[in-house]
Amino acid sequence: MPANTPARNDDVAQPPATDPQTAPDRDPTAEPSSAAPRFPDAEPRLTLRGAVGPAYFPVALLARFPYAMMVVGVLTLVVAARDSISLGGLTSAMVGLGTAIFGPLIGAAADRWGQRRVLLIAGSASSLSLLGMAWVVYSPLDTWAVLASAFLVGATAPQVPPMSRSRLVGVIFRQLPPARQQMTMNSTMAYESAADEITFVFGPVIVGLLAASLGGAAPMIGAAVLTLCFLISFALHPTAEAVPKNAATHREPAPVAALFAPRLLVLLAGALGIGLIFGSTLTTLTSFMADLGYAERAGLVYGAMGIGSAIFALAAALFPASFTLQARWLSFGGVLLLGTIGLQFASALPVLILVLLVMGVGIGPTLVTQFSLVAERSPRGRSTTVMSMLTTAIVIGQSSSSAITGFIAENLGTQASAVVPLVAALLILFAAVGNALWVSNARDYSQD
Repeated sequence: MPANTPARNDDVAQPPATDPQTAPDRDPTAEPSSAAPRFPDAEPRLTLRGAVGPAYFPVALLARFPYAMMVVGVLTLVVAARDSISLGGLTSAMVGLGTAIFGPLIGAAADRWGQRRVLLIAGSASSLSLLGMAWVVYSPLDTWAVLASAFLVGATAPQVPPMSRSRLVGVIFRQLPPARQQMTMNSTMAYESAADEITFVFGPVIVGLLAASLGGAAPMIGAAVLTLCFLISFALHPTAEAVPKNAATHREPAPVAALFAPRLLVLLAGALGIGLIFGSTLTTLTSFMADLGYAERAGLVYGAMGIGSAIFALAAALFPASFTLQARWLSFGGVLLLGTIGLQFASALPVLILVLLVMGVGIGPTLVTQFSLVAERSPRGRSTTVMSMLTTAIVIGQSSSSAITGFIAENLGTQASAVVPLVAALLILFAAVGNALWVSNARDYSQD
């Protein structure tokens, strides 16, 4: 496809593509305005905040926390109730398995039938599964029941982060003037990634505070209450109609095979690496703090990584267009790698905090870049599905690395467990190289 050919998908009316990163199977004939649903007052707004309303962003942020609290909450609950770190790690992995299997299916259901209906059903099921697990773990039921309940927690988790991104992208390219679309898109992806950072970093902090003050079951009960309160508000918000349903438009989505194209697989590999970083770093830090006699403070120290990550994720909106997405991923992936190398030599708490800050500088812009690329490359009719796949990859990485790193730390020591974040950073950097090669090949193809 020529580099200057307008490229759009059926979910989001994109601006004319200026980079071969744009997905080649999008429908260039799609008319964004004819089928695009509008809010009751259809006058275009000048700002995204004006288009979605002042309540949207706080509601969407709070609705994410149960999702970010799941893995650590399950680990905390099982260790507190059954006094088994190995079982806690295994149940965390079961949460990731449930999310891996059903997360993309929930996203696909939202693409087909709309977000509102799917969110209300998934949210109700999620609240029941969270409360059910809190009961099962303290009951006399065997281990299989604990593992099964953990699987249900992951399987029913509402996909708020990808659905929020899909909504905002839909609003940007349908409600805002064309001159503001690309700049707003960059700022929005930066904010969304910063919001993910806030929840994934401070979700464990909330879990720790609830468990320490109210008991091991408190994080799960708290997550269930948050789901009921804020997920329903998120589901009922008018922006739920910003992404057109395939069933309503009667337009065939791209084939399932398009979800596994190389241009998307490199993004999934990168997102998996981010999840591996989250889980392995928190577990390694917990082991490090336990060695010092302050294991309960691990969540607070972990916040140092979130501070740097959130700040630089928001700063990504200020990067010039000449600093391309592939260059950003390579650059900040390199910063993240340097941070994980420093982690191997962090023997004192001040040094460890400095290393975590450096790692955060690398993580934030990398996550922004990955979701920006997904927004560009989503096949027609599959935007929420692809966003869910990327978010699911993060949860899989977080849960699996928590279990693996915990096993290594318990049997080989903290120093050995610090190798896992280093391996995760290498995966992120290799995926960045693969992405750059794909873009280069696509550019060469478009010029032939």
